[in-house]
Amino acid sequence: MSPSLSSSSSPLLIDSVDEYMNYTAISDMRVLNRRILADCLDPNPYLFINTSTEGPLYDETYVTVTVGGVLVPDKADWIAMITPANTKISDCPLNSLLYVQTGDISSLPLLCHYPVKAQYVSSDPSYLNCSKWKCEVYENNDCLVHSCSASVTFHVVNFRTDVEFVFFTGGFDAPCILKRSDPLSFANPKQPLYGHLSSTDSTATSMRLTWVSGDENEQVVQYAEGRSSTSQVSTFTQDDMCSGILPSPAKDFGWHEPGYVHTAIMSGLLPKQTYSYRYGSDSAGWSDQIKFNTPPATGSDELKFLAYGDMGKAPLDPSKEHYIQPGSISVVEAVTNEVASGNVDSIFHIGDISYATGFLVEWDFFLSFIEPLASHVAYMTAIGNHERDYEGSGSVYITPDSGGECGVAYETYFPMPAMGKDKPWYSIEQATVHFTVISTEHEWNVDSEQYNWINEDLASIDRRRTPWSIFLGHRPMYSSSESSILPNVDDGFVKSIEPLLMKNKVDLVFFGHVHNYERTCAVYQKTCEGLPTKINGIDTYNNSNYTAPVHAVIGMGGFTLDKFSDDAAEWSIVRISEFGYVRVHATSQKITVEFVDSNTTEVRDRFQIIKGGDLEYSIPK
Repeated sequence: MSPSLSSSSSPLLIDSVDEYMNYTAISDMRVLNRRILADCLDPNPYLFINTSTEGPLYDETYVTVTVGGVLVPDKADWIAMITPANTKISDCPLNSLLYVQTGDISSLPLLCHYPVKAQYVSSDPSYLNCSKWKCEVYENNDCLVHSCSASVTFHVVNFRTDVEFVFFTGGFDAPCILKRSDPLSFANPKQPLYGHLSSTDSTATSMRLTWVSGDENEQVVQYAEGRSSTSQVSTFTQDDMCSGILPSPAKDFGWHEPGYVHTAIMSGLLPKQTYSYRYGSDSAGWSDQIKFNTPPATGSDELKFLAYGDMGKAPLDPSKEHYIQPGSISVVEAVTNEVASGNVDSIFHIGDISYATGFLVEWDFFLSFIEPLASHVAYMTAIGNHERDYEGSGSVYITPDSGGECGVAYETYFPMPAMGKDKPWYSIEQATVHFTVISTEHEWNVDSEQYNWINEDLASIDRRRTPWSIFLGHRPMYSSSESSILPNVDDGFVKSIEPLLMKNKVDLVFFGHVHNYERTCAVYQKTCEGLPTKINGIDTYNNSNYTAPVHAVIGMGGFTLDKFSDDAAEWSIVRISEFGYVRVHATSQKITVEFVDSNTTEVRDRFQIIKGGDLEYSIPK
């Protein structure tokens, strides 16, 4: 809505989009969190905003927001969905001094909470041409003043705090408030939600279930027709977040209470079996009954898993959010279908998990997003730069990529069988595969704690029990994509870790971080030590006579795709810039890897690694 045409105007701006773009990054909507936001001057008396529901909200729902009484619609008019950080909207502090550190110095009452998502009202095609109109003033049966209205719909999940919708004009660059809705509350803020599974060890006889609730009391998971396990409860606070000279989003305006994270171990299971569970309590509520599959145990004959990196999420409505990964919807849909088929034993998501990056409420959206797949099979993860990195946090890289989360949220929501707190590296075995999962964000130089662990883990692999060694982490050792900001490949990382892969005869390496798919030859120190040959039309690497690891970059899980450079090195065999995931089938003598385009479900690349009958390795010391 144009201020001059709608009898309203935006306040004089001291700050600007340009001033805060480098601070909060990513999108123009995100800078609203440090903007002067005030009521528009003299809004017309006909304006209103209402919602399709006035009662309590379901755990997942769609709310249609209608604005009306608009005299002159404008393309700069928009609606935001607001949630408070940790309390009721009515409890917004009434002391303007509390807002000085956020840069918000407008008069009270303040818009003290950040927009979770926003939509321009013009997304309703009837708005700008005013095809939905109402006469506000008649004279002698003639309409002297008519107004326009429009409706937009928001997808909402239960993040436990009130929801408010605010009607703005002035766009994202010069916003002022026209009208606010009444706050809406969730029917049950304590509801147990977003259950997701992970493996605890290589026996496949126990599984960890993690879920979120507004309830700080212990809850239980009931499983396998009569067994139960009590949850351990944890959370994190603003004080746990990292910050710098300027407060990080996680420490400041991006903070949102995470509720309570429950985790419980389902033990006494059998490998490669189907069970069911539900979680919660009589006082807080219960989840639905959910079926899940245990993975195959170490040494069994066959494993089927999916892998990808850099997925994140995207809104399930037309909203703008501070960080959107456009391919994530097609990937989640395709992977959900794969899991529902019963042909998936586990999933590996290797870094850049939710891209919440300091806007903590977005973890709830992500956990809801992946629940259809992560609640049924083990969802194993590796940490990435957007979970860990921040100035002064101890990360190898001091970029502000985590928004101040510094791994705290990630490790709370995704407890892996790791070496310890802030040591998120681990190994696990499933069937014929030994997985070594590392952190590229923690120190990996020679003789560092993680380096020594990697060396010991790879050297300990029993190739008669698990003939395949697969190495996973976030930042790659090989990529043909160029970055205008920082190099995609850290030569120091390669220099430290690549010799360990070669020494211990790692078969296959998966990395993310670069947002496309790329496959190499059997490569070491940028030299092709072995090329695939065609067997039945499939590129085949014969590791009966081991030469070097095969690397695959699989960061095409959702983030905007990266382009490849024009001149690819000889070690780069296949380069595809499409959204998708890899499907892996491992037996004792063959690994087959397929890159699946998530939009078409077409297999765009297929290769295999084979071994002969003699699985014994002679590994140099």
